[in-house]
Amino acid sequence: MAAKMLAEAGASVVVLEAGPEWDVQEDGTMFDWNYSSPRRGASTTDRPFGEFDACLGGWDIEGEPYTTAGDTNWEWFRARMLGGRTHHWGRISLRFGPDDFNGKSVDGYGEDWPIDYADLKPYYDRVDRMIGLFGSEEGFYNSPDGIFMDPPEPRCYEKFIQQGAEDINVPVIPSRLSILTENHNGRAACHYCAQCNRGCTTHSNFSAPPVLLDPALQTGNATLITNAMVREVTTDQEGQATGVSYVDTESRREYKVESDVVVLAASACESARLLLNSTSPQHPNGLANSSDTVGRYLMDSTGSTVMGVAPQLMDQPSHNCDGVGGMHSYIPWWAYDQNLDFPRGYHFELWGGRGMPGYGFGSGIQNINGMFPGDEETKKKGGGGYGRQLKKDYRRFYGSVVGMSGRGESIARRDNYCEVDPDTRDQYGIPVLRFNHSWGEEEYLQVKHMQEKGREILRSAGAEPLGTMPDEEDGYGITMPGEIIHESGVTRMGTDPETSVLNEQCQAHDVDNLFVADAGPFVSMPHKNPTWTILALSMRTSEYIIDQREKGNL
Repeated sequence: MAAKMLAEAGASVVVLEAGPEWDVQEDGTMFDWNYSSPRRGASTTDRPFGEFDACLGGWDIEGEPYTTAGDTNWEWFRARMLGGRTHHWGRISLRFGPDDFNGKSVDGYGEDWPIDYADLKPYYDRVDRMIGLFGSEEGFYNSPDGIFMDPPEPRCYEKFIQQGAEDINVPVIPSRLSILTENHNGRAACHYCAQCNRGCTTHSNFSAPPVLLDPALQTGNATLITNAMVREVTTDQEGQATGVSYVDTESRREYKVESDVVVLAASACESARLLLNSTSPQHPNGLANSSDTVGRYLMDSTGSTVMGVAPQLMDQPSHNCDGVGGMHSYIPWWAYDQNLDFPRGYHFELWGGRGMPGYGFGSGIQNINGMFPGDEETKKKGGGGYGRQLKKDYRRFYGSVVGMSGRGESIARRDNYCEVDPDTRDQYGIPVLRFNHSWGEEEYLQVKHMQEKGREILRSAGAEPLGTMPDEEDGYGITMPGEIIHESGVTRMGTDPETSVLNEQCQAHDVDNLFVADAGPFVSMPHKNPTWTILALSMRTSEYIIDQREKGNL
């Protein structure tokens, strides 16, 4: 977004990408059948979400370690390709609401942002118009409506969950995904192949290269350098940014780019790593870190999943329920007026249906077919099986398993942080990050509520939840920190330079020609997925840079 805005304004822009180029037309596998691979689409080292997934990278990258301190269990997913995680994500494009910017004023936890929803609304609107998304106008105060295309029809299993949820006064509404349901800005409407995670050859879903980067390059003002692992931000004797140094990952040689303005958008923790590694006499604690806040207030979304078997969805006739590559319906946070034992909230992402069978399809069927004996032979043997009976069971239960994945807000805490590990370097000689993080009681109680409410919804619909309710010893089924891949907050914005890294324009307090344009500036990480706010903030910051350059202030 920053490259597009600045290049279109006439600036000379250099974009540095740590990974290789990746073109969906040449490198995507949108229409490959799972059975075309001997692995049937199973995950590989550099594609942990399946070998057909469009994102290169993962939790563990050879030669690029990270470490954890004490009892920390942090999972750090990193993309190494042009366009990064925008090839991988679920396209859930939610705006933060008014209360999300003022959490401390609402419940006393964390801090308020130095901006509010009114400041960002015009940019949300522009992102909606530029990129396009579907949804519906619902009028929920803290889940603001956007500028929507018509949403697709809910699928069978989504209607099933919706009935159960609404019977206990839990709303289910159309999803808000940046997937086109009509032609838009030269891009075709989605044809419902449901393979968004493989890369979209028609550009019907949002990923950064065709929608943002290509227009930047077409201005002639932007230069792209791939395989460029940035090592540090360089500075002069006054402590101002002068550019960056980077390592060519193929030749292992170091190069430098000189610039008047530096914008870090490497993903939150990578941007923090760059600042912490950019030490100098003027910035001995790391660049823009006089507050000792870079790396602190590390956040990720909480998560937990409930799944069950719906007898009503067994023995379905063969039919196409692909739709978009993601949910057509979801459950926004609804319990603002309830007296709960935890702050903030969460949403449920619904899943199920009859997607293309791949590696691991039907796994665990022995835990299901004994629960619903359908004939005398099954009753005799209970769960499990092989051969003809097992094939009958696969066909019988195909599409009957439904699930709800909760995604919630964690509280920003100063003692959750990442720092430079003094003893470990990556293969390019760059010091790596060490993570210090733990969930608090608020997060565990929130996830307990997710599990209880999810099971209540499934039972209300007529489904039988699978597995027992996880208990306190199991953390109520909470995900590992970092696992939801919504890390944020490590270069937070604020009005006080002693407690924040950036001002409300995402401009470093200590270095006025340095900006951050990813999720690092977030003061809180609401349960809404962060992408739309990253884009809106980046657009706003870019316009501020343009304005300040025109005025001669940068």
